[in-house]
Order: sequence, then C-alpha cells, then structure tokens
Amino acid sequence: MSSSPVSAVPVPLPASVAPTVIPVQNTLAQHARAFVLGALAACGAVTFTNPWEVVKTRLQLQGELESKAKLAASTSTTPLPTRPHPYNNAFSGLLTIFRNEGIRGVQKGLGPAYAYQILLNGTRLGAYEPMREGCIDGLRSLTGSGREGVLFPGMVLAGATSGILGALIGSPVFLIKTRMQSYTAATAAVGHQHSYVTKGTFPALAHIYRNEGLRGLWRGADAAMLRAGVGSAVQLTGYDSTKGLLLKSGWFEEHDGQGDVRVHFAASLVTSFFVCLAMNPFDVASTRMYNQKATADGKQGTLYKNGLDCIMKTVRSEGPAALYKGFTAAYLRIGPHTVLMFVFLEQLKKLARWADTNV
Repeated sequence: MSSSPVSAVPVPLPASVAPTVIPVQNTLAQHARAFVLGALAACGAVTFTNPWEVVKTRLQLQGELESKAKLAASTSTTPLPTRPHPYNNAFSGLLTIFRNEGIRGVQKGLGPAYAYQILLNGTRLGAYEPMREGCIDGLRSLTGSGREGVLFPGMVLAGATSGILGALIGSPVFLIKTRMQSYTAATAAVGHQHSYVTKGTFPALAHIYRNEGLRGLWRGADAAMLRAGVGSAVQLTGYDSTKGLLLKSGWFEEHDGQGDVRVHFAASLVTSFFVCLAMNPFDVASTRMYNQKATADGKQGTLYKNGLDCIMKTVRSEGPAALYKGFTAAYLRIGPHTVLMFVFLEQLKKLARWADTNV
C-alpha cells in the first residue's frame, strides 16, 4: 500500500463489512511496558509488606546452626541479649523491633527492596507472558499436542524461568537488603552483623566489591534463584489458573474478560499460601547464604558453600522444621504482597488499556 495521501473521499462501509483496523504495536515496547507495570505493582506492594520481611529475616537467622539440645537448654527467663531466640514469633518480633528501633527499624532495607522489586518483578512479570507463549509454542512443536495440552507445563516453565532470571539480575541488591534487615545496634541481634550497611545501598555494594569482588556481590545467588524459581512457578502459574477457575465459576463478573478487583484479590489470596509453602525452605537458605560472613580472602562464605550445603547443614543442626522458620512472617509478607502486587498490576493494565484506546 502506498504511503502517499489519497485524494478521493473514502466511502464508509457498513459496520457488518467494515474491516477491523488492528493497530501494529512494537513488541519491544509491549515488553518494556510490561516490565514497567510489573515493577510499579511490586514496589507498591512492598511498601506495605516490608516490615514483615524484616521480621522474617531475623526469625530465619536466629539460632542459626545451633543444635536442638543447646536450644532446649535455654530458658524463657534468660535475659534477652543472651537468648538464642530473642524473637518469639512474628507478632512479638515486630513489636520487639519497633520498640527497639522505631519505624525505621521495621522499614529497614526498603530502598534496596524497591530496587530488587524493579529488577526481579519487573523482569519476571514483564517476561512471563512472552516466555509463556514461547514455552507453549516450543512444547507444542516438541510434543505435537494442542495448546490446551501443553498450557500448564508451559506456564510452570515460563514462571520458573522468568523468576530465576529476575533473581539473578537482582541478587546484589537482595544481598544488601538482607544484611540491612538483619543489622541492629540493639540487644536483639541475630546472625552476623554487617555494620557497613548503615552507610547506604551503594556504599555497601562498593564495600563488598572492594573486599570480595564480583563473586561477593553474587554470593547466595544460587539459593535466591532456586527460591525465586520455585516461588514464581507457583505464584504466576497458580494466579493464572486460579483466576481462570474463578472467572469460569460464575461467582464473579468477567467485565473485560480479566475480572474485577474481587477476582484479583481472591486469586491472589489462594495463590499466596501455596507460594509460601513451596518457597520457605529455599527462602531460609537464601537468607542465611546472603547474611553469612565471608572468609578472609573473600572467596566464599564461612558457613555455607552453596544453597544445597546450607539446607543440609540447617537440617542436620536444627532439624527439618528449621526450613520453615519464619513461616508465619513469610505468609504475612507473601500473602498481602501477592494480593497487592496482582491487584496493582491488574489495575495498571486496565489503565494502560484505557490509555491505548483514549490517548
């Protein structure tokens, strides 16, 4: 078709035969928009859920590699500074941190948490849909099955892959976030204390690079990738599947085919429990890998060689239940975070669709 102006006046066609004009959209622009929407949704959610992340981090670090016999020997009458478990549970932990450190204490690590949400969730939410379609097409080619036959495994594979990619990219800021959240000048300190994090995110990153090199910045990334891969596979797949089932149930109005806030809220709430259940063991390993002290030469951690080594040592020293340390705090973070993130994301998508048709 020529791009030159047409002088003739076009004759309007009847609606029944008028061609549908489908706007050509740049694929890169679509992916960039998905990245931005995913990042904004995740940052909005983490603003409200970060206090539980602080509590969860400390619960997962307290009593680290201490034998069950040693823990049993401690009593509740032991003064707080010398007790191996200064945080009794998620709620008392939150109160203890707030009492000792104030609002800044319960929002520690919020800066790198924003950076991590942009890198992790911007990547995984932005990459999930194109990866899902790519995985489905690839599985259809390999198996010869129809779309419905490979839909679920394609969703799982795309969710895990996008989560692993996001965790790898965002690992250095997650490391700083973990160390900031574990650090306290108060008496209820748990885990190794990295005092340099008080200078801020970028000075802390520079400190690690000077002393440990690039390896130090990505120490613990293997455990974080397992954590994010498992969590993302369950979260993104579970959310898609649950939302679809709810829309088919007839309990909710479909509106534009995506449902309203009630559908998004219900789907997120159901999904979050299974995310927490699947991810918590890897979350404990990730927290401990990130927070451990480095050896003098900076080449490895003093406690664990890798994520699997961390899990095995934790189970041997503290028992299998230790892999679910901080579960309540994790659910109180993941539950609202999942709900808020997907609710924000759906509303941002609606806004973007409105902008496409009205701006």
